[in-house]
Amino acid sequence: MLTDLTRQSLAGLRLLLVMTVLLGVGYPLAVWAAGQAFGDRADGQPIESNGQVVGSRLLGQQFEGAQWFHSRPSANDYDSLASAPSNLGPSNPDLLALIAERRAQVAQTEGVDPAAVPPDALTASGSGLDPHISQAYAALQVERVAAANGLSEAVVRRLVAEHTTGRSLGFLGEPGVNVLELNLAVQRAD
Repeated sequence: MLTDLTRQSLAGLRLLLVMTVLLGVGYPLAVWAAGQAFGDRADGQPIESNGQVVGSRLLGQQFEGAQWFHSRPSANDYDSLASAPSNLGPSNPDLLALIAERRAQVAQTEGVDPAAVPPDALTASGSGLDPHISQAYAALQVERVAAANGLSEAVVRRLVAEHTTGRSLGFLGEPGVNVLELNLAVQRAD
């Protein structure tokens, strides 16, 4: 005959096994299956080129060289594991010096007056991983990218227009240009 302690211990053990299977196996499988129902959205919306994943529609990355459109600056060197802003306030001398340095660098690279450099070329986004730049920053880079790739400015402007997304829900935010998608389009246009 089983004692009360033994019955309670067996009941607790059965509950532990059931909950382990339900929450340790069943729930993760259900979440995974729900994610797969949305296709590449659950996988980070990867972008492929020549059969290889080269990035994500959701994460910015750095592009160097005259042939590429440059991304918005990142406070964390585009490290997705360290997604965060710099937390420097608008009057912080370090931030002001960094903005002045970026303004001079972009103005020199693009051959424009420093006053013509758009804000998103100077400041990092809140996450440090914004994959988009403004239409103004893209337009500023057209001449350089066209010359470096041997393309006409009209072709590059058309590519910018094709890769510009509208406002979210039609009224939230500003239109933006996905830099990775645009650079791949420029590469294919060669």
